[in-house]
Amino acid sequence: MSNVLSLAPLFRHSVGFDRFNDLFESALRNDAGSSYPPYNVEKHGDDQYRIVIAAAGLQEDDLEIEVERGVLTVKGGRRENSAESVTFLHQGIAQRAFKLSFRLADHIEVKGADLKHGLLSIELVRVIPEEAKPKRIAIAGQRPALDN
Repeated sequence: MSNVLSLAPLFRHSVGFDRFNDLFESALRNDAGSSYPPYNVEKHGDDQYRIVIAAAGLQEDDLEIEVERGVLTVKGGRRENSAESVTFLHQGIAQRAFKLSFRLADHIEVKGADLKHGLLSIELVRVIPEEAKPKRIAIAGQRPALDN
């Protein structure tokens, strides 16, 4: 008996993140404690998606976003500022470095990113090229009539 949770029913109607089912299942199998920082994957229409990552305490300079060969990678970590000397009496906001990777589906492109109120939002859009769109094929000619 397998103790792996199958997320396949959740992805039956998804468009754009069809391969995330495998990624989530492998993440559950390999490293159950790698949920830092928390994030959401949202669908906003048929061709628009958003990844929202909790980046509390981080600024734009502390984050790096890149796409290479269909993999979106987000790296973050607080840069040390020697001019600022702080002694924490209690530090509840995690500021450790992280690296998140997302495999993007075919024709998904990063439209932009925004950091607001401690949330990093990465906008994604599906751009289907003309050659990949469905084409209607006209049926030429008719069948000859049968002679009696």
